[in-house]
Amino acid sequence: MSSTPNFNALLVENVHEDADPALKSQGPVSIERVTGSPDREALLKAVGGFDVLGIRSRTQIDQALLNAATDLKAIGCFCIGTNQVDLEATSRRAIPVFNAPFANTRSVAELTMASVIMLMRRIPEKMFAIRDGGWLKTAEGAHEVRKKKLGIVGYGNIGAQLSVIASALGMHVYYYDVEPKLAHGNARPVESLEALLGECDVVTLHVPSTPRTKNMMTRDRIRAMKPGSFLINQARGDLVDVEALSEALRDGHIAGAAVDVFPVEPKSKDEAFESPLQTASNVILTPHIGGSTLEAQAAIGQDTGLKLAKFLFEGATLHSVNFPQIEPGPVRQGRSRLLVPHQNVPGFLRRLNDVAEKAGANVAAQFLQTEGELGYAIADLEGDLPTDFLKQVESLEGTIWARLIVGQAEV
Repeated sequence: MSSTPNFNALLVENVHEDADPALKSQGPVSIERVTGSPDREALLKAVGGFDVLGIRSRTQIDQALLNAATDLKAIGCFCIGTNQVDLEATSRRAIPVFNAPFANTRSVAELTMASVIMLMRRIPEKMFAIRDGGWLKTAEGAHEVRKKKLGIVGYGNIGAQLSVIASALGMHVYYYDVEPKLAHGNARPVESLEALLGECDVVTLHVPSTPRTKNMMTRDRIRAMKPGSFLINQARGDLVDVEALSEALRDGHIAGAAVDVFPVEPKSKDEAFESPLQTASNVILTPHIGGSTLEAQAAIGQDTGLKLAKFLFEGATLHSVNFPQIEPGPVRQGRSRLLVPHQNVPGFLRRLNDVAEKAGANVAAQFLQTEGELGYAIADLEGDLPTDFLKQVESLEGTIWARLIVGQAEV
């Protein structure tokens, strides 16, 4: 059997150049790039010949695109979220999806801290005034952040790092999370979201988009915030009732807000942005740039690229968002690694081992994990395999696809 790989990847939406060496770190991969978000019809025509598709947040992966991507083995979301991918459809095809959920942690935390300072100094109003010829040289309503209370909703990687930065600036940090979390710095947990809202001078959201968190900041919860406090949402666009926030800003219940994500966002720079928050003078509005630093994009490229490379050349699926997770390590010399995603049904592993035994192969190592209806089996085999071995495995009841890796290359 040949051991020469033939992997090729299509990267769109200006994925950072650091993705290239990461993708090639385990073996040769041919990479083609498309600047910006490609036209839908053009992408449907182009994607069929690629093993890997790398996207950011704008490209939508649905069943129609998967049908066109006949050779697709893996998808890399070179961003934080995976909402743009139909994860159920990719699971049915046994196409693992990888992302970089923690690579922009510092960038988002820094933007949030900067927003806290700018809001508490009432910089937005002064900036808008000076652009119109005004001169609001006043200390009225402007405060230091030291000794003020910061409330963090969602104490994951970003929330925890933000608490360290805020603590270093002398803020009193409180946090609320649905799961117990170890406090960093001087941060203190609170028992309920309502308790945090009524206590803190600044409330900042750092939770994922889920049915539980959608519209979590309702009109009632915005009104439950401390009068004259500030709200920051640089997490997900569907967390806040923006109409209710706009009203609270206009009548002064909320002193200011910083928003980086919105329920409806333009699909391109040519599409106009509209939001009721645009008319408020005491807000910082940014175009979904929380992770848009060169450092974060480089880290995302390296992280996602390496995960893709390890899947191509080792079969590793650790940190995939839609796949049973296995990290088998490099393939030893003289062994062939069999990868078999399959329907999670009784007896599949026994049938797979029967095929290996009949082929005269010794199973030197084996891994199996299941997740829902999907199973993933890996077997490291010793011995010469017949030329139709893969066809035998593919013919097993329940097999979705199968491939072999010899050394560090595919056959």
